[in-house]
Amino acid sequence: MRALQRRAAISSLLLAMALLLPSATGAASYPSSMASTGDSITRAFNTSWFPYIDNPSASWSTGTSTSVNSHYARLLKLNPAIKSHNLNDAKSGAKMANLAGQMQTAVGQKVQYVTALMGGNDLCTATFDTMTSVAAFTTQFTAAMNTVTVGLPSAQVYVVSIPDVFHLWELFYNNSSARNTWASFKVCQSLLANPTSFADADVARRAAVRQRNIDFNTVLHDVCALYPQCLFDGYKVFNTAFATSDVSTRDYFHPTISGQAKLALVSWGVGYWP
Repeated sequence: MRALQRRAAISSLLLAMALLLPSATGAASYPSSMASTGDSITRAFNTSWFPYIDNPSASWSTGTSTSVNSHYARLLKLNPAIKSHNLNDAKSGAKMANLAGQMQTAVGQKVQYVTALMGGNDLCTATFDTMTSVAAFTTQFTAAMNTVTVGLPSAQVYVVSIPDVFHLWELFYNNSSARNTWASFKVCQSLLANPTSFADADVARRAAVRQRNIDFNTVLHDVCALYPQCLFDGYKVFNTAFATSDVSTRDYFHPTISGQAKLALVSWGVGYWP
């Protein structure tokens, strides 16, 4: 009798634990639609065989490339209902001021999961003085979050930290091809102008750009924390060291396919369903 009672108790406990776990079939636990917002990184710019164009199939967020294994690809394995419901609303060249509009597009699409990686173009400008201020960045991101949380109150929003752009300088400032490319195409001159100079003014400028990068990520963390529907990556992407192979040799700025794969991997690992 006691053995039967113990078995019954264990069975009840296991049943209770099973009810607390996410469903393996996914329909109730995983989204059936998603949209990505952001800039050229999320558009996987410069990863196609043809240069200097967007290649959203290789996006870390909503891409379909098996070489990247995006958030969408991972969710598709967990919930087949998301198939073909992966919308890329990001725009190359976008800044934080544009995020509210992208979020409004996602609202119109009625998606259940939204990723946001925005801010690189607020840092990487023609000059140091033209970078977005922290105050403006805060106002713009707050407006974007208000847009998506009011329009999609049940959607899950995942905010990814801005990568450490200073690391680009560390990786390539001794590379003559990178220096020539940065100068010719005016790439991120707020940071990458005079890349071999160690004059006090240039060292201070690069340090100030990195501090702005950190300040922007702090804004993402603090504002996201105000919304129950929002999850921040805990600075994981910012703290990830990308290798030279993760950066395109076409512009020495955008991620390669391997860079997109790394971005997908590290952001997924601290997201909603790691």
